[in-house]
Amino acid sequence: MKNYKRPDYKTSTMQSHSYFWIIGITMFVSLRTVAQEVSKDSLLQKATLDQVVTYALAHQPVVQQATLDEEITNKVIRGKLADWLPQINFNYNYQRFIDLQTAVFNGNVIPIGVKNTSYAQFTASQTIFNRDVLLAMRTASDVRVLAAQNTNRTKIDIVVDVTKAFYDVLTTAQQIKVNEESIARLQRSQQDALSRYQAGVADKTDHKRATILLGNAQASLTSAEEMLTFKKSYLKTLMGYPAGQDFPLQYDTLQMEAEIEFDTLQEIEYSSNIDYKILFTQRELQTANVKYSNWAFLPSLNAFGNYNVNFQNNDFNELYDKRFPYSYVGATLSFPIFQGGKRVAKVQEQRLASDRLDLSLLNLQHNLKTEYTRALASYKSNLANYLTQKENVGLATEVYEIIQLQYRNGVRAYLDVTVAESELRTTRLNYFNSLYLVLASKMDVLRALGQITY
Repeated sequence: MKNYKRPDYKTSTMQSHSYFWIIGITMFVSLRTVAQEVSKDSLLQKATLDQVVTYALAHQPVVQQATLDEEITNKVIRGKLADWLPQINFNYNYQRFIDLQTAVFNGNVIPIGVKNTSYAQFTASQTIFNRDVLLAMRTASDVRVLAAQNTNRTKIDIVVDVTKAFYDVLTTAQQIKVNEESIARLQRSQQDALSRYQAGVADKTDHKRATILLGNAQASLTSAEEMLTFKKSYLKTLMGYPAGQDFPLQYDTLQMEAEIEFDTLQEIEYSSNIDYKILFTQRELQTANVKYSNWAFLPSLNAFGNYNVNFQNNDFNELYDKRFPYSYVGATLSFPIFQGGKRVAKVQEQRLASDRLDLSLLNLQHNLKTEYTRALASYKSNLANYLTQKENVGLATEVYEIIQLQYRNGVRAYLDVTVAESELRTTRLNYFNSLYLVLASKMDVLRALGQITY
């Protein structure tokens, strides 16, 4: 017997521990590197409107689901069209009789068959005419178009919602700036009122009014900051952006103002609207269903061929020593003669469904026209309000500066300063609100016109 050296378990264990430590550290570093790369790739270094929309189209789960639905539809179509190709199958069977069947001839009991039987069967069939596969072939392109249109509608809705949410976040951010500037002015005004009171030039009410206005402005700032947190979270949800990560918004107010105007004399073209496109494609598919119902009066024709190999023997060991093949080819013609009026009823049902879709298209045209008129009216109203508020900002700024100067020179009462400050703050807030509303209503008009691009 050979003398095997006993392994040094202590040394082996230490080496094993070192080995696992090295593997663990390597995996940790690798996973952390991958996580950093994924995190870096999934975050925005800067967030302009175009980049936010692009990110949403790539990461929004709803868009990804629509894309998967489109791919699923393509696979289903491929499976349906596969029925046009030859279908080849193989079957194998083995059977052992415990008791053989018997027959009695002239008083003699004769066993029938052998105890062991087996067969292998190859079958092939080819569809020559079948209305199911014919429907799949005729409607494959329309079904693909419908799936793509559903994906496009999802993307259009995401573009509209993300754009509105982006503008809403910017509006709230601007409201915060307006409140911060108002607080800075009120703090200076409060200090001026206190100095004038201490100098005996004014009474204590001016300082109290300034304190009240300052408190209201600070409360408004806190409210705006909380709303900004919520609106950013909502925008991230629409984008499919990581909830725990932030992104720096980049925008140009002048660029936003330049994007306000567009041609309001355009007439709506129903064929450009995605909802109309989808319903029209459904109408085309329904026309195919009417033809499919009519095809029920036609026969189905299939060709087939079988090759069979039988094996029979009482001794299992010799079962496969000799084979008994047989084969055949043929065709099947299936023609339903009478089904109780079922086919006629089905044709009438599909024609009525087709007529109903015609009415749905007509109703959709009316609704789209109404939606476009409403969106256009809202846009024009918001645009007029925006232009007024834009002019009012300049007037309110000028009025505040003049009254503030007159107050410091003892010409105006402090009440006039508080009124001017409130008007300036309100006017600036209204300006940014009106800017958001006109941009949001423009998106509604573009959606109704079918002019949303991505």
